[in-house]
Amino acid sequence: MAMEVEEMEKARIRKRPRLGWDVAPSRPEAQRALVTSRRSSPPKRDDDHEGHYVFNLGENLTPRYKILSKMGEGTFGRVLECWDRQNREYVAIKVVRSIRKYRDAAMIEVDVLEHLAKNDKGTSHFVQIRNWFDYRNHICIVFERLGPSLFDFLKRNKYCPFPVDLVREFGRQLLESVAYMHDLRLIHTDLKPENILLVSSEYVKLPGCKRGSSDETHFRCLPKSSAIKLIDFGSTAFDNQNHSSIVSTRHYRAPEIILGLGWSYPCDLWSVGCILIELCTGEALFQTHENLEHLAMMERVLGPLPEHMIRRANRGAEKYFRRGSRLNWPEGAVSRESIRAVRKLDRLKNIVSRYVESSRYSLADMLEGLLKYDPSERLTARQALNHPFFSALMFMGDKWRRPEILRFPCLYTNNVGLSKYGRSCVFFEVLVLSFGFRPSLHIRVSKNTTSTELSVRFPTLHLALKSMLSVTSLAFCLV
Repeated sequence: MAMEVEEMEKARIRKRPRLGWDVAPSRPEAQRALVTSRRSSPPKRDDDHEGHYVFNLGENLTPRYKILSKMGEGTFGRVLECWDRQNREYVAIKVVRSIRKYRDAAMIEVDVLEHLAKNDKGTSHFVQIRNWFDYRNHICIVFERLGPSLFDFLKRNKYCPFPVDLVREFGRQLLESVAYMHDLRLIHTDLKPENILLVSSEYVKLPGCKRGSSDETHFRCLPKSSAIKLIDFGSTAFDNQNHSSIVSTRHYRAPEIILGLGWSYPCDLWSVGCILIELCTGEALFQTHENLEHLAMMERVLGPLPEHMIRRANRGAEKYFRRGSRLNWPEGAVSRESIRAVRKLDRLKNIVSRYVESSRYSLADMLEGLLKYDPSERLTARQALNHPFFSALMFMGDKWRRPEILRFPCLYTNNVGLSKYGRSCVFFEVLVLSFGFRPSLHIRVSKNTTSTELSVRFPTLHLALKSMLSVTSLAFCLV
């Protein structure tokens, strides 16, 4: 299992260049070909040397499904976009490698998905399973077709971070999913941005995410919908079953796993904390592939590891420490580049303050709760959902307060390109604080108005409002 997890880690492209073994080999795309019969199965072929199903675009995957494109590829196998002739809809089919351990993991995923669906009250955020079948020694799981993963969206957006209000909505849905799984005594164990998919692929292009000192306008893409769904339950475990020693993709792996202390529900919450800070900054918090460097990064961001956890570390983890409870760093570093990578990290609160303005105090406070070293002290999913970051409360002065809501008619319609809509009355809802932040925009408009039209002159609106009020967020709508 440990080798399997390490193999998964290599599949993700890193922003910080690493050694050659850290890069996954490229794989050729399937070639387009003609199919002689509309519903006939293709001729039986041998799998490739890694056990992947070999296909051509336009072929059938059983008479029911027509292969349209390859959506993605991972350690488990490939995901194909297909047309379901029976239900007349587009679907995503996960075609698992014809290797025993991946077939077993796929059947675990089917069982978990059916268990989740059986207990679902219609409010969960999990990918929906449509069907599954065994085809030429490949387990094939049919899912609803969704949009890109949060990681893919970040990557296409040149790693420009999401606005904090969008991160809040992502975090709320993710924690609701985790809480639901934990209520059913299930632990996901592999939460990461790659396994969180946007429901819709639609997006808008807005000014922002300035990079560099020039006055040139930079644009970033934002999803039109904040709805997400959790995928990939092949590593999911029941709390009462035997646990493998190593789980989770490296960047999102909790300290108790590295130290060999065993793991349970809290390891999912550590992963959630790492995910949320990555969505706010555009970069993984702990970009590493080695245990000692990983622990050094944790101490740099979160402070020293607790002595009681170090004393209980298993034999394999003892080598990371010297003189009892002191981490063997930087003496044990494998390279100077590794030392520099740790040194450039900052404390958690400083990282949040650098990238987030609105809600930075509540976000930092919640992240500290999710990233507690001791699993027994870590926030649960339901505790995190009740945190002020997910409510209307904001930290003002010395305590959490509910901001005052003001509504007033807008006098700046010409500045945002709304005058052509005639007598439509425009209102702003402004959250007023005792200190200033740069406003963020949430757009609710009539059917004949696009988000882009309202956003292109948004900086002018910023200046007009900031001369009057100190605001943290701004929303407007046509009524």
